[in-house]
Amino acid sequence: MGILARKIIRGRRSAPSLPAWGRVTLMLLCAQAVNQVCVAGSAPEIIVSVSDQELALIARGKVVKRFPISTSKFGTGDAVGSYRTPLGETFVSAKIGDGLPAGAVVKNRNATGEIVKANAPGRDAIVSRVIWLRGMDGTTANTRDRCIYIHGTAEEQRIGRRASFGCIRMRSKDVIALYSLVHIGTHVRISAKPLQDFLPPEEPSLLARAD
Repeated sequence: MGILARKIIRGRRSAPSLPAWGRVTLMLLCAQAVNQVCVAGSAPEIIVSVSDQELALIARGKVVKRFPISTSKFGTGDAVGSYRTPLGETFVSAKIGDGLPAGAVVKNRNATGEIVKANAPGRDAIVSRVIWLRGMDGTTANTRDRCIYIHGTAEEQRIGRRASFGCIRMRSKDVIALYSLVHIGTHVRISAKPLQDFLPPEEPSLLARAD
């Protein structure tokens, strides 16, 4: 591995910024690639329901995991400075926190070395894992620049209620589990609809009656 590669991995050097037309082209190409994978049905997909305050991971037409979450207390939308949770199509553009213990504080996408217990008084830190999202359409165009994450929260008592500042919050143990099951490029759909509208139909049991 070369010196440049080591510097990039360690976060000491950032990639050069793209012009506006380049960012748009990259977003469209990524969206097309993610859509092709999702159509094939071989890759996992995350569905976030704002109305249910719940997230589901679906793979090969089956529900793998379901988790309670917390979206924005300011509602939904993607305007810069709105502190709202965007609705629409996104995908995982970065994963931060490999190997961190539960409760490890992450600030500016770097671990601080501090560990906060769940529901510690007066603490509202991002902890454990960060899954950074990027938008795929007009309703989610600002998602990455707004630093919309799926992340662990120290305020676990608020999970299940709308309490965030735009991100999708999870309990530490849940976000650690989800983090291990997704990869860069995983499709994430954020919707105001109930989760049930997106779940695959349940397969009939062997004990089901055949009328």
